[in-house]
Amino acid sequence: MSVETDPQLLPEDVLAPSPRSQLLHRAMSHKGLLIGGFIVGTLILVALFAPLLAPHDPYAQSLAKRLLPPAWEVGGTWEHILGTDQVGRDYLSRLIYGTQVSLIIGFGAASVGLLIGVTLGVCAGYFGGWIDTVVSFALTAQLALPGLLLAMALVFIIGPSVWVVIGIIGVLHWTYYLVVTRSATQRLKSQDFVAAANAMGASRWQVLRSEILPNVSSQIIVIFTFELGIAILAESSLSFLGVGIQPPIPSWGLMIAEGKQALFFRPSLVLLPGLMLFLLVIGANLLGDGLRDVTSPQGRN
Repeated sequence: MSVETDPQLLPEDVLAPSPRSQLLHRAMSHKGLLIGGFIVGTLILVALFAPLLAPHDPYAQSLAKRLLPPAWEVGGTWEHILGTDQVGRDYLSRLIYGTQVSLIIGFGAASVGLLIGVTLGVCAGYFGGWIDTVVSFALTAQLALPGLLLAMALVFIIGPSVWVVIGIIGVLHWTYYLVVTRSATQRLKSQDFVAAANAMGASRWQVLRSEILPNVSSQIIVIFTFELGIAILAESSLSFLGVGIQPPIPSWGLMIAEGKQALFFRPSLVLLPGLMLFLLVIGANLLGDGLRDVTSPQGRN
């Protein structure tokens, strides 16, 4: 009788689902991961198709239409569904284009932090010695600095722009990458597959590229999603304080700062960008938390 026609003859390890199918099953059954992925994915699509979704030019001003209320309030119009701001710009269009700004800065700053933190962490964990000492000193110095105040000072000195904000936030947010990759690399370098690679004559950089980095990639992805939310909040804080994204570029933090002047009679000018900011950050955090649970179920609390 063939093995295919009689599953009882198969050993248990053959009948067991593959690691990939187990990972997929955990991902599809994790509500937080699905919700977070849906929120982040939807906002990414909104950012990509902003020119098609925005009903008006987000920079077009009309003082005759300034501070129009949302369409469902008295005096509102469906031409401007969410109303207009202090200079008559369509608020829905600015919210949609603000998604582009937040995601560009979030992904850009998280990528800069990834490049710095992972490089330092892997090198410190693998080589040890004086390299580990220098990296540990840099980590201690970075953690001792007031991040927001330092970012404000640097942006003020260099000059505010999208790329300056991305660079400064990224340079100041690499510590999580370093701590995790350093400890993971220290654990991995003593494993048998690394010893086998060394015995076969692989160079240190080949071991790092082919053996260490692939085995810490899942942890790096999880940290990236958390750093995405942190970077978006940092940009919004800088823009709210007037040293981040400058007008007329639509940034949610800047829109909150501009709307606070009309908070008591047009609260939607503050609530709507605040709600968008909340959705994006909570979506990124849910996605990161879900990825952590799915990729390392044994480490869940």
